[in-house]
Amino acid sequence: MVDNDFDAIQRRSRTRPTTTNKRVTAQPRDILWFEKIHQHGPLSTSFLHGFSKHNHHSEKSTNQRLTDLFNEDNTPQHGTFLQRPHQQLRTIDSRYNELVYDLTPASISMLKKAELWKKQSTKRSGPWLHNYMVSCITASIELATSEREEITFIPQSKILARANTELKYSTQFVEPNNGKTITKDIIPDALFGLEYKHSGKSYFRFFLVEADRGTEPSTTKNFNRKSHLRNLLQYEDYIGNGRYKNHLNLTAPLLVLNVFSDRIKLKKMIDLIETASSSRGNPYMLFQYFEEFDESFKPPKPNFSLLNSGWQRAGKSDFNIGEI
Repeated sequence: MVDNDFDAIQRRSRTRPTTTNKRVTAQPRDILWFEKIHQHGPLSTSFLHGFSKHNHHSEKSTNQRLTDLFNEDNTPQHGTFLQRPHQQLRTIDSRYNELVYDLTPASISMLKKAELWKKQSTKRSGPWLHNYMVSCITASIELATSEREEITFIPQSKILARANTELKYSTQFVEPNNGKTITKDIIPDALFGLEYKHSGKSYFRFFLVEADRGTEPSTTKNFNRKSHLRNLLQYEDYIGNGRYKNHLNLTAPLLVLNVFSDRIKLKKMIDLIETASSSRGNPYMLFQYFEEFDESFKPPKPNFSLLNSGWQRAGKSDFNIGEI
């Protein structure tokens, strides 16, 4: 007789934990994975392996260990260390995709015990797929920096803790339809920094992330609803007027990385900036395309082009954030 938690050839379920009562204690590699999920958000196997591959080369070993962390609840914390968010399975042929992992109360407990839990780390609301896209953007960039000795990734928690602030900020802008001044909070999807070392000196840039899966309109008559135009006007106040410098306690430049899953939407946003900007361009709004998050979504591999290739800008030349 086959156990309901196993399939016909005795493989465990991908969707729910199935313990074999194996004793599992969190090891340094596991805690590193927990920390990176805490910093970025849910991550798939290839991302987690990328963070640990310099000390653990075997991808097979990574898969086996992640399977144990998902299934086995015989732990000092009395529960499994990782979960597999069910939303990742709502795709075509999901059983052939990489698995995505997130934290559980047990892994959160381990991070707090190791004093690695940061209240300023990523804490997002909204659709799971949008949040997962943001995770893949920031984690891809950090993994790309790990291959570059001259660039160091600075996580959101470190920036916000240094400034003793939160990511949300109140901006003011003038509504184009009626000239009325509106006050609205701006809440970027993520924040991070890069430290560049050159000729014995350090240089810094900081970045906000805005991920777009085609759900926002370019313009809207109701400015209570988020749109590309409202976003642009808010960033003109926040970055164009230099308000971020006091908010985040920064002197270095701040750029916005707009990542789209739809090439047509991306082009419309660039066209909108060229139309709305008095100088026919914008130096701090950068654009790239992440094709794995289009309508036929599947968990992607780390995307090093986000660091190593050019970002489009409206009315300006492309900009490579991996170059000083």
